[in-house]
Amino acid sequence: MISPVLPTYARAKVSFERGEGVRVFTPEGESYLDFGAGVAVTSCGHCHPHLVEALTEQAKKIWHTSNLYQMPGQEKLAQRLIEATFADTVFFTNSGAEALECAIKMARKYHAANGHPEKFRLITFEGAFHGRTLATIAAGGQAKYLEGFGPKVEGFDQVPFGDHEALKNAIGPETAGILIEPVQGEGGIRPVPPQCLKGLRELCDAHGLLLIFDEVQTGIGRTGKLFAHEWAGVSPDIMAIAKGIGGGFPLGACLATEKAAMGMTAGTHGSTFGGNPLATAVGNAVLDVVLAPGFLEGVQQRALTLKQKLAALKDQHPSIIEDVRGQGLMVGIKCKVPNTALQAAALDQHLLTIGAGDNVVRLLPPLIVTDADIAEAVDKLDRAAKALEAKPAA
Repeated sequence: MISPVLPTYARAKVSFERGEGVRVFTPEGESYLDFGAGVAVTSCGHCHPHLVEALTEQAKKIWHTSNLYQMPGQEKLAQRLIEATFADTVFFTNSGAEALECAIKMARKYHAANGHPEKFRLITFEGAFHGRTLATIAAGGQAKYLEGFGPKVEGFDQVPFGDHEALKNAIGPETAGILIEPVQGEGGIRPVPPQCLKGLRELCDAHGLLLIFDEVQTGIGRTGKLFAHEWAGVSPDIMAIAKGIGGGFPLGACLATEKAAMGMTAGTHGSTFGGNPLATAVGNAVLDVVLAPGFLEGVQQRALTLKQKLAALKDQHPSIIEDVRGQGLMVGIKCKVPNTALQAAALDQHLLTIGAGDNVVRLLPPLIVTDADIAEAVDKLDRAAKALEAKPAA
């Protein structure tokens, strides 16, 4: 018999009824250290007082009006994102996949508005993940997500990660732009070198293409800058964000330059719930926290602490850990054992982690994590690794 909730997830056999900071608690009161943050979502930790206050205060006023009317909170959040980024305009969504759908449509519409409707194809990269809609699974190109859902949505040309020649050869008369994650998340925490992002910008400029960054997982301070592409000193034409901007409340956005957005006129796109008063109240509260003086510098300092401790852990457990990589508080442990084994052993130590491709375990703690929390997490990973080492070989 099928479960009441559609069984599309392989869920761990544990549930949580409340959270505080970097910890979550079971109904029985057991505490777990959360180094997954709901897959890089709870950027300010669980039940951050400022976010709770913003949400509850807005909930007393009005929840929903639809985008048929002006919304001051939405306009405020858009203006703050514009002031902090390359963008001139923002479209709000409820998720990262929706933000990517908007970005894809915007790129196609830009060329159509400029008299080139034949330019609709985007170049993407192997190992990418851009969402679970029909268009975004086509963009990601992973067979396990495409299987059984009929013909792949047309318009995406995938090239090997890091293959510059294949990228150049993929550009044709129908190419509209290039879509890339500055750090591949689901693909196994694979950062794109700064010089490569600069090269993509130059390539797009040379061929009249739009550069689209998927910063759904990397954005809102995750790498120690507000957005990961800032490390490379380049700007996209379009950017999709979500996860951290809502701090746990469903919120996403598509940011763009005025030029890239020129085709998106009234009626070309829409969302019933996107940018609703509750979501944007929380989004503004998240920016209050993340844009506070010294916050991002603190993320960078704690990221260095985590990197150093994990490097030592790798040396202590060479049969378990092959490599440690990532940027900021977006870290991947490439395993020599199955990554699911390390995840399960960490869970036994009451540490929450997230799996990824390339046999990687992701550490994505809330950005408010402390040095003491990091030390505790690494200690739990040490005990998890020792438990795996103690198991007899299969």
